[in-house]
Amino acid sequence: MSNLTDFDWNHIRAFLATAETGSLSAAARQLGQTQPTLSRQIAALEADLGVMLFERIGRALQITQAGLELLDHTRAMGQAANHIALTASGQAQSIEGLVRITASDIMSAYILPDLLRELRAQAPRLRIDVIASNDIRDLMRREADIAIRHVRPDQPDLIARLVNEASGHFYATTEYLNRAGRPKTLAELSKHEFISFGDTAQMIAYLDPLGIHLTEDNFRLGSQNGIVSWEYAKQGFGIAPMSEVVGDATPGVERVIPNMKAIKFPIWLTTHRELHTSRRIRLVFDLLADHLSK
Repeated sequence: MSNLTDFDWNHIRAFLATAETGSLSAAARQLGQTQPTLSRQIAALEADLGVMLFERIGRALQITQAGLELLDHTRAMGQAANHIALTASGQAQSIEGLVRITASDIMSAYILPDLLRELRAQAPRLRIDVIASNDIRDLMRREADIAIRHVRPDQPDLIARLVNEASGHFYATTEYLNRAGRPKTLAELSKHEFISFGDTAQMIAYLDPLGIHLTEDNFRLGSQNGIVSWEYAKQGFGIAPMSEVVGDATPGVERVIPNMKAIKFPIWLTTHRELHTSRRIRLVFDLLADHLSK
């Protein structure tokens, strides 16, 4: 993909709005332009790049593979531009109202606080309600404004962005490993006690293709609440999987099989179409995307 610094920002903005709204008419309304003007801007960007960004399939507008590649770059540019505009105008300080974020209990307790401190500094009049839940809440029922999840939602009317692919490892206390032994291979893990996070059968099925073969007998303790399960691991009851951001920062625990390949899991940020019209949701969404992508 060519360098974007030489292109007209209005053309890039037109492309980004069209990609995120899914239609020229919706993008035109969002930007306060006419549809023909928007079409000309996208055509100009396609001419500059020498690629087709959208193709029409019936009455639907479909983004091309070249468009998807460009989208990753323009989203970062759009996020930075929105942030600069809000900061320069002082608008972030005046944004108020309630924004509800749903995330897992582990993320809510251990990862979101740093973001919430930054958000409070930038928009002190905002109210944030964090819904700590491991369930996949349906944003279409308006249970939350923004969801952070490890699976992509399948509702077509939602905006979903893959912001990162995080890494996880197995952790246990030094006391447990001194007592039960330090496994050196994946096969040796089957001799150890594990802490279950939620559905034990689901955990077993997820780990099996990774070469980690466990049974119900390995899980003698667990909880639907991730914080409780992690606390049991911290108390030396067994081995538990955990995000490396949380696990590496927890005193008294260490990685099991330190040279083991990390377990990868996606982080999806999802919201309603109101992202394009609500300044408070846009601000929180952009800050979350920036924070979670690091």
